Amino acid sequence: MDTLEDLNRKLDGAKDIKSVVKAMKAMAAANISQYEAAVASLGDYYHTVTLGIKAYLKAEKIQTVIENPGAGKDEDQTVCVIVFGSDLGLVGQFNDLLSGFVQQSFNVITGKKEIWVIGERIQALLADAGLNITKSYAVPVSIDAVTPLIQSLLIEIEEIRETRHLKQFYVFHNQPKTGSSYEPVLQRLLPLDEKWMQDLMAIQWPTNTIPEVIGNTVTTLSALINAYLFVSVFRASTESLAAENASRLEAMQRAEKSISDMLESLGKKFQRLRQSMIDEELFDVVSGFEALKKEHQ
Repeated sequence: MDTLEDLNRKLDGAKDIKSVVKAMKAMAAANISQYEAAVASLGDYYHTVTLGIKAYLKAEKIQTVIENPGAGKDEDQTVCVIVFGSDLGLVGQFNDLLSGFVQQSFNVITGKKEIWVIGERIQALLADAGLNITKSYAVPVSIDAVTPLIQSLLIEIEEIRETRHLKQFYVFHNQPKTGSSYEPVLQRLLPLDEKWMQDLMAIQWPTNTIPEVIGNTVTTLSALINAYLFVSVFRASTESLAAENASRLEAMQRAEKSISDMLESLGKKFQRLRQSMIDEELFDVVSGFEALKKEHQ
């Protein structure tokens, strides 16, 4: 049975944990605002880049994408998959949900898969599932660390396209939803095929002015495509970080509620035990008084 000292110790420990949870909750909320602001700004930049590519295609009167024939069947082609996970704790099912989504999606993606992972925890989950992990990167710890990671990824993508002639690249990550929830999503990064072009051309031009390309068209297209790839992968990374902090915030909210319930339960138990001890002391005093009274009489 717990004594008053035991209950006091448990109450102090629960209060200390609640303080830590509140601090982590505030940190997660601040990080979410930072990454969500980055995602919002990237949305505008992404729209501008896609409009630039559309302007180029219209100015050059390009209406279709000519794809080079592959060196074999789709089943024989190698597909590169980039997965953004999390390395920090207290994120609930963040990595497990994404790992399951990746494995499920592989049923509809034909070809041999090699996986580049961002995060050791998601790497362990995918490796345990028997998937082929070929490259791994550390999860960026701040918005400033995202750009160097994306630059490294794009350099690796360009190199592997030239040396091994890989054509298909997919990106998997968790995307924040309304509130503090998130969901895993899949984006086909490359190739820029006919479907990509159809989606691009479906975007409405914002004015009645006919777009035109100024300067060297080859250089302009190369710059636009590089910007498109950069912002696509950058947005995936920042959305993953925003979703990670959303998951952590949700976990901290649950933990805070559980600790508050525990504190309330321990407080009631402490008060009952204290009242019981006071009642016993009063009973002893009354009993002693009655005994002395009888003895005196």
